[in-house]
Amino acid sequence: MLHEYREIISDIKVSNAHFAKIFERHNDLDQQITDVEEGREHMEQLTLETMKKEKLKLKDEAYAIIMAYKQEQES
Repeated sequence: MLHEYREIISDIKVSNAHFAKIFERHNDLDQQITDVEEGREHMEQLTLETMKKEKLKLKDEAYAIIMAYKQEQES
């Protein structure tokens, strides 16, 4: 997720527990979704779509935190 911000993500994960939790949940969802899409796990379509929406919401929240951190560092 957001690979172009790898260094910033590492910094934020150390200092922001909420961000670390968001990041971990996003990665967990990503793995579950991948497992379903590649046929290793089975899941109802509605549940899969709900997971995808949650993953996107978490990504948006993480991105907002990254942008705020980046702006703070530039000030």
